[in-house]
Amino acid sequence: MYPAPIQRLIDSFSKFPTVGPRTAARFVFYLLKLSPAELDNLTVLIKNLKESTKICQFCFNPFDSKEGTLCPICQSPNRDKTLLCVVEKETDLVSIENTKKYKGLYFILGSNTSGPKNEEARKTRTDELADRINNPENFGPKNASFKEVIIATNSTTESEATGLYVERKLKAMNLPTLKISHLGRGLPVGGELEYADEETLSSAFEGRK
Repeated sequence: MYPAPIQRLIDSFSKFPTVGPRTAARFVFYLLKLSPAELDNLTVLIKNLKESTKICQFCFNPFDSKEGTLCPICQSPNRDKTLLCVVEKETDLVSIENTKKYKGLYFILGSNTSGPKNEEARKTRTDELADRINNPENFGPKNASFKEVIIATNSTTESEATGLYVERKLKAMNLPTLKISHLGRGLPVGGELEYADEETLSSAFEGRK
């Protein structure tokens, strides 16, 4: 239906999370309306995204520092390094940080899974999580010794399965001094952390168990 250059870009945008062909087509036709200068600027921003962004060696959070291997959160001497909050994606981390109620470190799983046998299970960073709990000093944060891991997955069916999968992996590590907790159910069933208001997230942290 569309000229080949338009269709190719629609196909590319359709690979984005939650973006279907219709939304992708809107993106493409919006780009066609931009001036050459605006389009050039957008092209430069996309090109610089990889070049100017680092991924934290410990938690996998992206940051824009030109020096070091740790993000500002993992570098901070003021964070509680006995607490580790496990989230699915970067936007969940940002939502929790905005509450200003949590002062520990984070770990981003990068994916969720509907079960341990699912292909998605292999995409979660559970092995990397275990490495960072066992030997945090190997990945940068100074004086980290985790006493509690908070599994802060979303309330969707797949995310709940992810939380249970992570919990099983942690329990298999046989660390008797490590407490494993989940967020309290102040979060709506089927909801995602990035869309929850700060008060709801704060209550979920306070009610974790």
